[in-house]
Amino acid sequence: MTDLDAVRARLAAARGAQYWRTLEEVADSEAFAELVAREMPAATALWLDPMQRRSFLKLMAAAFALGGIGGCTQGPSEPIVPYVHAPEGMVPGRPVYFATAMPTPGGLGLGLLVESHLGRPIKVEGNTGHPASLGATDAQAQASVLTLYDPDRLQAVTFGGAIRTWADFLATCRGALAVQRGRRGAGLRILTETVTSPTLGAQLRAVLEQYPEAHWHQWEPTSTDAVRAGALAAFGDDVRPLYRFADADVVVALDADFLGCGPAHLAHVREFAARRRPGSAMNRLYVAESALTPTGAKADHRLPLRAADVAALARALAAAAGVPGATAPPGDQLPRKWIEAVARDLARHRGRSLVIAGETQPADVQALAHLINAALGNVGKTLTYAPPVEVRSEDQLASLRALVDDMAAERVEMLLILGGDPAFNAPVDLPFADAMAKVPLRIHLSLYANDTAARAHWVVPAAHYLESWSDVRAFDGTVTIVQPLIAPLYDGKSAHELLAVAADGPTRAGYDIVRGRWQTERRVADFDDQWRSWLEAGVVPGTAATTRYVLPRRAPATPPGAQASGLEVVFRPDPMVHDGRFAANAWLQELPRPLSRLTWDNAVQVAPATAARLGVHTEDVVELAFAGRTVQAPVLVAPGQAEGSLTVHFGYGGRGPFQHEGFNAYAIRTADALWSGIGVAVHPTGTRRTLARTQHHQRMEGRDIVRAYPIDRYRAGAAREPETTAESLYPDWEYAGYRWGMAIDLSTCVGCNACVAACQAENNIPVVGRKEVLRGREMHWIRIDTYFTGDPATPDAYFMPVPCMHCENAPCEVVCPVEATVHGAEGLNEMVYNRCVGTRYCSNNCPYKVRRFNFFEYSRWNSESLKLLYNPDVTVRSRGVMEKCTYCVQRIVQTRIAAEKENRRIADGEVVTACQQACPAEAIVFGDLNDPASRVRVLKAEERNYALLAELNTHPRTTYLAAVSNPNPELA
Repeated sequence: MTDLDAVRARLAAARGAQYWRTLEEVADSEAFAELVAREMPAATALWLDPMQRRSFLKLMAAAFALGGIGGCTQGPSEPIVPYVHAPEGMVPGRPVYFATAMPTPGGLGLGLLVESHLGRPIKVEGNTGHPASLGATDAQAQASVLTLYDPDRLQAVTFGGAIRTWADFLATCRGALAVQRGRRGAGLRILTETVTSPTLGAQLRAVLEQYPEAHWHQWEPTSTDAVRAGALAAFGDDVRPLYRFADADVVVALDADFLGCGPAHLAHVREFAARRRPGSAMNRLYVAESALTPTGAKADHRLPLRAADVAALARALAAAAGVPGATAPPGDQLPRKWIEAVARDLARHRGRSLVIAGETQPADVQALAHLINAALGNVGKTLTYAPPVEVRSEDQLASLRALVDDMAAERVEMLLILGGDPAFNAPVDLPFADAMAKVPLRIHLSLYANDTAARAHWVVPAAHYLESWSDVRAFDGTVTIVQPLIAPLYDGKSAHELLAVAADGPTRAGYDIVRGRWQTERRVADFDDQWRSWLEAGVVPGTAATTRYVLPRRAPATPPGAQASGLEVVFRPDPMVHDGRFAANAWLQELPRPLSRLTWDNAVQVAPATAARLGVHTEDVVELAFAGRTVQAPVLVAPGQAEGSLTVHFGYGGRGPFQHEGFNAYAIRTADALWSGIGVAVHPTGTRRTLARTQHHQRMEGRDIVRAYPIDRYRAGAAREPETTAESLYPDWEYAGYRWGMAIDLSTCVGCNACVAACQAENNIPVVGRKEVLRGREMHWIRIDTYFTGDPATPDAYFMPVPCMHCENAPCEVVCPVEATVHGAEGLNEMVYNRCVGTRYCSNNCPYKVRRFNFFEYSRWNSESLKLLYNPDVTVRSRGVMEKCTYCVQRIVQTRIAAEKENRRIADGEVVTACQQACPAEAIVFGDLNDPASRVRVLKAEERNYALLAELNTHPRTTYLAAVSNPNPELA
């Protein structure tokens, strides 16, 4: 019997729904027991050794009184405008918020409000008035402040690795440009990532006019060439779909993780989650995908399918929907029952349905999705079309290929690379790095010393978006003026300032370039007032793209030949570090990936049945051979992975502060298989690599943790909690003022980690590193647990955020010998850091395991730039104290002071915790339980509301709303 057979036998023998976290836990093997014992091997040995127990207690008994470190920094030299009606003066202790936007992958802007203390930006929030954020943020935006203060950023202009001055660079650059001017720019090439900035686009066009034979190229490893080609095939027009999930009753995602990534995923999560609550008309989601994603985890029906087989599925759905020219593929490889049920459901919801093709799917799948929507009458109702927001929409792979050919042929004399890292992330069969070596003058603008910077002559440190002026478009075309909150820490330059040099004009500041362009664009008498209003609101009105009416064509012709057989490799950007641009950010490295809960690493995800057939297990190192190239990588046996498909995440393996973490998947990624390819071979190496996964750190022990119901069972009363009264030795608490509590809706949580990153930024939580995570010592005050149920090949998945429960009958309080953990007057379980002597009795007595102990000096006290990062309202902890969620007590206190000044009670929704504010799904609700009209009180009165481990009689203040699904009865 194989390991997979044993797992299935255990699940089949279970009575009722059996939830599990890992396949190893279900198998309950000796190897898993050893894995659990890894968490704190050193500390366990010290405690059990009678000769060292006294030394251990001495070390744990040290207590330090700590205070937050603040500092004043130089603000931008140009005037910046606070958000709406915030005070302009800097008042110590009172933050000021400024509107700006973060450029995201694809060049698109995410509207933000940035909190600044005495000139120090320390925290970002979503801008409610921006279409891409709607008040929410993602983990990358929350972690961007760490990049701003990162001491590992480039800090000086260099030539050949030696420090030079900006004046030295200007002299060399202008001398080379003078030569190019005489040759009409024949040897000049400019390479950028995707550009949506109107100002940068205008500058590039001006440079090309001045040097008419020069060329501008664009490249990103996640370029959406297939999306462009699919629109051209479906409509003969280069347009982009804008989805309206609020109006969609049925959604079909064809390998599309629209809840987990993409330029509009925050808006998509907000609209989709609003339709997942039982009080509303619940939508229904079908997902076909190769690897389990956050979107697949929220699906009512999910079909694991190789990426190469999605095209056949799309064609079958198109034929069932009546798309002209579409014919269902022959054979019985596809699940006909699933396709027919989905097609009937779509037909019943004509004009109220939506079919989405993932950006990684080829052009024919993109075209078929467009044509299905048109045939169902969805265009103009659940989606519209608009022109692309890029300054220039082009085939980026073809553009990169042309540049590599020119460099290899020595037709390029001066190469200017604005951002990105093409020497690292270009397809391996387009030898960018080798061709780049043939260019006589190579200039790179970069935040970090990456692979491209190592091959450039001149390297100019780039300015962070929080220290430079720019403008950027959102996914719908809306423009935001990017205004800095701080002067460049390392004298970095923006792309605007570098291009101004290429235009052979005087050196100009970014502010003058951006403002001057818009002043020329608008030409109105009251421009100063308009400019100020744009900076205040964070959007430029009237800049959203105008929707376009498009006529569909016939379905693309069926490709000849049968689908290739063999193992498939699927390439995807890492959920946290993306294509490698965030790989230097330690917060993102340590954030557990959704579903796998992997940190500080990437791996080859393999289906359980495929792993059994190949004879490999989790943490086995294998050699992947594809297209004549090889790379070694550890295996991760992943529930829900499609049989015959391997998923690898790229973004690791490049130069940088954490270059030794993970493996470089770009080493086998070719130009004709950017997203997937057939024919990968797997060869075990006989070695192993331990993976730092937090999924193992808390076992369920068979307890009732997650609750989920189909909508019909919920309506029949299955979610009702029985009335129970338990006797208790704890005293009854009375709360005359406020009584704080939290409710978390499991129906809407998508496990995106935004709440975890927001909590880390708000509360000065350090990272601990890969080795400490392996010991179970991660410091996050809130974690997101992932639970599975069903067959490992096709499991249902659930996300559960777990902060401190703030119990009424708190087990931690009665065991603390120094009263470091106490019960507050408003119901909070409070921590007094300077009392804590590190016995960790409270952690041992906590059934929820939400307390974190500072074993070592994790905070980087000696880094001057990182001192500016800390929130001055929260203590920066040293080693030897216990930490946990405080319900953002600093925010409660600030709001209480403001309310008391006005002689009133705190209004509902006035106190917003960091995790609640970041959540795009609005799954977290916080408020006063003494207010009968508060939203949290209403949610706790719902039938779905339940307390975690209620049988322990802890009476937690944080409760959960059971997940509710809306399955199709035909597929039940």
